[in-house]
Amino acid sequence: MNITDLTQRPPRSPRVKLGGYVLLPRMLDKGRAQLAGKAGEYNFACPLDQRFLSFTGLSAEDIANLLKQGKSDSEVLAWIREHVNKDEWEISAWSAYQSGRGPSDNESREHYNESIQKLAPNRDDLVTWFDLLEVDDYVSFGGAA
Repeated sequence: MNITDLTQRPPRSPRVKLGGYVLLPRMLDKGRAQLAGKAGEYNFACPLDQRFLSFTGLSAEDIANLLKQGKSDSEVLAWIREHVNKDEWEISAWSAYQSGRGPSDNESREHYNESIQKLAPNRDDLVTWFDLLEVDDYVSFGGAA
């Protein structure tokens, strides 16, 4: 099994899809790294992962159990397809919404803006949560925003 050492590099971008689902490959990277004691600052089943779990009706334990068994991405996806009744259009619409989602209320907008000021104060092209995550991943491992 290929473990991503999240003390050395970030998980896959939240934009990367598996079976049409954004967030899923990133969640799998974090889950495998957590099981291997290599998660660093990343958290499996974080609020963003919960968006995927809520949409699919799965639990973090379901995914963790598959990862403990050493299942590959394609094996996890096959299991998800057996246990989740979603049409391709539903998955596509959900993924598009997640990809374009930005801060929606004053509290989350304040957090978002503070994070951008800390990570990439000269960037004015960052508008979604995925934008923020990607910049945070990059800067966290020595990149210049």
